[in-house]
Amino acid sequence: MKLTVFGATGGIGREIVRQALGAGHRVTAVVRDPARLGVTGDALEVFRADLTDPEAVRGAVAGRDAVLSGLGARSRKDAGVAARLTRVVLGAMEAEGVLRLVVVSAGPVGPEPEGAKLVDRAARGIVSAILRDVYADLREMEAELARSGTDWTSVRPPRLQNKPLTGSYRTVVGGFPPDGRFIARADAAHAMLAALDDAGTVKQGVGVAY
Repeated sequence: MKLTVFGATGGIGREIVRQALGAGHRVTAVVRDPARLGVTGDALEVFRADLTDPEAVRGAVAGRDAVLSGLGARSRKDAGVAARLTRVVLGAMEAEGVLRLVVVSAGPVGPEPEGAKLVDRAARGIVSAILRDVYADLREMEAELARSGTDWTSVRPPRLQNKPLTGSYRTVVGGFPPDGRFIARADAAHAMLAALDDAGTVKQGVGVAY
């Protein structure tokens, strides 16, 4: 497949690029600073663009089969970036007739797991309060997806870790895995790539966790 990856220099975005190349896809990595990517390959195109410029973004998605996005706030002060930049990506996809989109969101944005333990509900409440603005941004991003004409999937991980890829984790379409507290960025990226060909995840949030 011909894939475009936004947020390609972030922890998840870089893993998406690396794994997609390893799986034989042709990848366009959209970056502001190519020096930060740290991934190479014959099937890789590095596309330098300012994501505040919708016309510049169109060139990154034209003719592609699907788009994956690792865009999101890296701290509370960046809250708002996910929804704002995703609007630009959606506009470019609509203009170029590209339908498939997989984005990363966060577990607390979706429904609470069935039968969640008290300690997990309490922890979820505390984290949601601390990162209130970040999660509000992600909810608005998901609202933008729902209003769009794309075949979107929102992958919702819990706390992210910098650990190696395992390929072994739980997924719940429309929900979240019980007692799911962690996942490696590499496995979150793996789940996003796996969702591309899974029709059951279209227009759905997907909880992922160990």
